[in-house]
This record gives sequence, C-alpha cells and structure tokens, in this order.
Amino acid sequence: MTRTGPAVPRVLSIAGTDPTGGAGIQADLKSIAANGGYGMAVVTALVAQNTQGVRAVHTPPADFLGQQLDAVSDDVVIDAVKIGMLGDVATIEVVGAWLGRVRPPVVVLDPVMVATSGDRLLVTEAEQALRDLLPAADLITPNVPELAVLADERPAATWDDVVAQALAVSERFGVAVLAKGGHLEGDLVHDALVDAAAPEPVRSLVAPRVDTTATHGTGCSLSSAVATWQGAGVLAGSGDWFASIDRSKQWLTESLRHGAGLEVGQGHGPVSHLSGLWSRGGLVTSVTADWWERIAGIRDGTDADPFVAGLAAGTLPREAFGWYLAQDAEYLHAYADVLARTAELADDPAEAAFWAAGSAECLEEELRLHQRWTGGGRVEPAPATVAYVEHLQEAVEAGYAEAVAAVLPCYWMYADIGTRLAAAVTEEHPYRDWLLTYGDPAFAEAVERARAITEKVAATFSPDVREQMWQAFATSALHERAFFAAPLTPPT
Repeated sequence: MTRTGPAVPRVLSIAGTDPTGGAGIQADLKSIAANGGYGMAVVTALVAQNTQGVRAVHTPPADFLGQQLDAVSDDVVIDAVKIGMLGDVATIEVVGAWLGRVRPPVVVLDPVMVATSGDRLLVTEAEQALRDLLPAADLITPNVPELAVLADERPAATWDDVVAQALAVSERFGVAVLAKGGHLEGDLVHDALVDAAAPEPVRSLVAPRVDTTATHGTGCSLSSAVATWQGAGVLAGSGDWFASIDRSKQWLTESLRHGAGLEVGQGHGPVSHLSGLWSRGGLVTSVTADWWERIAGIRDGTDADPFVAGLAAGTLPREAFGWYLAQDAEYLHAYADVLARTAELADDPAEAAFWAAGSAECLEEELRLHQRWTGGGRVEPAPATVAYVEHLQEAVEAGYAEAVAAVLPCYWMYADIGTRLAAAVTEEHPYRDWLLTYGDPAFAEAVERARAITEKVAATFSPDVREQMWQAFATSALHERAFFAAPLTPPT
C-alpha cells in the first residue's frame, strides 16, 4: 500500500486496557495524540484495574485478536507499532505471526510483566515466549524488574548494573534497549539507549526526578511516545532513536509534573498526558520552562537573600545598595560585549538585531547608573562580577547555542525578581525610582523574545548540545544568585 497525504505517523497500539485511563491502550492513545500521531488500538486483554491495583483480567480468544490485527493492517498504512501487555503464550504467538507478515517499519515493545501496583500482567510460563518475540522489535523498553527477567538475573541495584543487563539483553536478542532508571533511588533519573551492535553502544540521558506519586502508566506512555516520534522521523526520512527518546522524555517529564493536579484515583495516579497541549497549544515541550523548574531552588534562594529582602523592604543600607549598582555598571559593560558577540554568531538577521539592540541598551543603562548612582567613577570588579562575566565569555566562545542559553537568566531572573520588587514599592520607599524601572513593558517583551530564541535554537540541536545549553543556563543562574548576594557577603 502506498502512503499519500500529510506526514502524520499512524501508530498502532497492541495492548491491554485500563478503565481508569492511566495505563494500557487508553494511555497509549493519549500519548500518541500528545506527541503528534494518529492512534489506533488492538486489544489483547480486558483488565479490571484502577490506580490501586488489578482485580481481574479477561483475555479474548486468540483468533479474535488476529482478526483485529488484520482488520487494521488490511486497511491502514501503519507507520509504527507499540506493543504492551500480551498476557499469555497464545497472544504472543498471534502478535509475532502478524509482525512477520506485515513487517511494520517501527516496532517498540514494552515487555509488560508487572503493573505499577505490583500485580502480575504476564503469566510465568509466557516469559520465554516473550523473549522469543524480542528480535521482532526494533526497541524494547523494560523497567528495572522487567529487564532483570529478560536477562535471567536479579534486579539491578545500581545504574551501572542496569546498563550491563541492557547490553547483555541487546547482544543476546539483537534488539536496542531503552534502559530506564526510574525504579532506582536518587534525585536524578538516568536513561540510556543501549545497542550492543552500534558504534556507540550506550547513549545516556539524565533528567531531574519528579517528586510525585502520579506514576501509573509511565512505561506505557513513554514507549508510545517513542514509537510516535520514531514513526514521524521515518516518514521524514530520518528516524533517530536517540532523538525520539529525548523528545519523549521531555514530554513525559512535563506530564509527570502535572499528573497530581488531575486528582484521579486514590493510589498511584496517572500522568497528565495532554498538559502541554492544554497549557501551550503545541507539540514541542518547552525547554526553557523545564530549565526554569529545575532552577527553582536557586530562584527561591535568591528571593530569600538578605540583599533582595532588604531591597524589597527598603531596609537595605545605602552603602550596600551603592556597591551593588557600581558592580552592576561594571557587569553591564562586559555584558554588552557578550551580547554584541552573540549577535555576531547569529545566522538569523532578526536575532542578530535583537542581541545587538540589547548590547546597546546595556551600554546606555551602564551610563545612567554611573551618572546617577555611582558618581561617574569606575570601580574594581568584585569576585562575583568577574566570575559571572568569565562564564558568559566562555559560553560565547563555545558557540551560539551556549551563548543564548547563558545570557537568558540575566534577562529572566532579573525580570522575575524585579516584578516582585516593583510591587513592593511605596511612595516613601528609599529606592522607589530605581525599583520602578522593573515595570518597563519593553523589558518583559525582551525576556520573552530571549526565551523564544533559546527555544528555537534548542530545537535545532542534538540532545548533547541541549545538555550543554542547560549547563550554561544553570551556571548563569548560580552566578545571578551570587551577584545578588555579593553586597552583603564578606569577600573570600
């Protein structure tokens, strides 16, 4: 059959059901839609379950499963297949025979064995049949306990052990493995694309752990998202598994953060599959929004800093305020040069013009600070000022991607803090005139423009470069925090 029409991946989920909608086929269809695909579903099992556990499983006759599969593939061009709960030997054999006949271009197998609640979803005697099915898949997505079953080993206790088991499974069955570290302890979650036959056998991703109990159906949701992105990539003539995993992980992290807000069930609730679409109206996860969440601790620390608190209350000593402004003038002098160099790196004329205009505004603000607040003299840059500037200069030397990420916190954190400072102003506030400058709408627009450019740049680069951008952004946030603290911090 020949495909015509728009390149929207048509993704078939072969899995069991979840009447509460958080896992199984219901989660798959939401995940596929949320990541830009058209979802289809063939039911392998009817599962009476909720967020607290599985109560019963009804498996339809195997020949009826075959009729469902043929009904779809006889009529629809399938771009990707996600396989979830299979349940028993007969079901596995029917799916395996169908894959042999149809040979879909993308097959992602989530070897579902145990639900989040701990209930078993694959009979023990079917474990070998499931292993025999693995070579028919392009990618498998086991969690830590499932990977251990496939490897005939005890569940891994460390991330290194997970990777080792994934390499063994990949080599034994000739299939790529998405090794997942969500079951392990730690503030960071490690994942990796493991392919023993690839030139780079292990390609890793790291993300902050989302503190939530809304984890029902995360495995189903992630594997469906990966199948969707990979199907889209194949249609576009590329199909990079690592990129598909990276995009899916970004989406899942966002969905995990909003899962508790759904208030579904009394056990482990589901992720909020469509939260990004509801809030943003687009498919691409906001990279900068994720970064902003990840520096929440830095932002909270800055808000609570004695300098910022004293500035808001109007109790900050005049000497400390003057010292800060003098250092700010020195910083702006160097920052203007960083923005000018960033403009030179930009390929887009509009982006180059934005950064160049920002550079000019920094020089103007530096002049105003010197003339009005510091008496026109220059001061010796403090250690916090020097460290911040050197970081920005290194980011510019690394290239445009790191440069735009590194300069963003100066726009964003400054505006975020300034909004609250401006709201605290009274007629009698000693720093009223200076704080009111934070309310300039043009500065708020500049922040959004800087974010939009950073989002655009991040979307065009590989996960490795995006990680470097994140590191540049996070380091700038730390320097921004230190810069605010410096006036009341004894020099070291």
